[in-house]
Amino acid sequence: MLWALSRIHAPVVRLLSPRAALLLETVRGRKSRTDPKAKSKLGRIKTPPPVDPVEMVVLKERYTEYNLILRALRLEFKEQMLRKKYEEEVGSVAEERTKREAEEHRSLMALNDAENLRMHQIREQRMQKEAEATELKKREADVLRQQELENYIKEKERQILRLQEEAKDFITLDNLDQRIEEALDNPKNYNFAIDKEGRVVKRTPFQQ
Repeated sequence: MLWALSRIHAPVVRLLSPRAALLLETVRGRKSRTDPKAKSKLGRIKTPPPVDPVEMVVLKERYTEYNLILRALRLEFKEQMLRKKYEEEVGSVAEERTKREAEEHRSLMALNDAENLRMHQIREQRMQKEAEATELKKREADVLRQQELENYIKEKERQILRLQEEAKDFITLDNLDQRIEEALDNPKNYNFAIDKEGRVVKRTPFQQ
């Protein structure tokens, strides 16, 4: 009955209880450490089950025999392990193992030397190819640089020739009077407007 009421009114208790209080909900079938013994079990006295003396003697003998057998087996296994360890360390097994390890070491060293030689040859071939490729790129760069220099010289020569041709029309002290007379005889009108395509769209009449 109390358990049912506590379950029904648990939200109400949670709301009415202070914040600092510890909220505990009862669980059916379990008791806390501080709950007293049930009234129906107050007069109950635990008595151990009866033991047959004959059976106890037999069990003791069998238990002792079991311990002796188990101890003998452990000692036997320990002796075998120690003997095997001794043979491996100082006996014929150790000598055979040393020979086997030495032979394996020699075979591994031979394999390592062969692999090193193979990698050395591959590395030399790669370095030779890289050197050849570098030399080829260097020669190509030299040829390209020489060609660019020749093109530069030819361009400068053309500029010099063009400048020499244009120099024929320069105004000097010798032809200054002639150029003045030509400009007066052939006046030019630069007062005009052009469109985006460069065509003249409007020209102002020349006034002298």
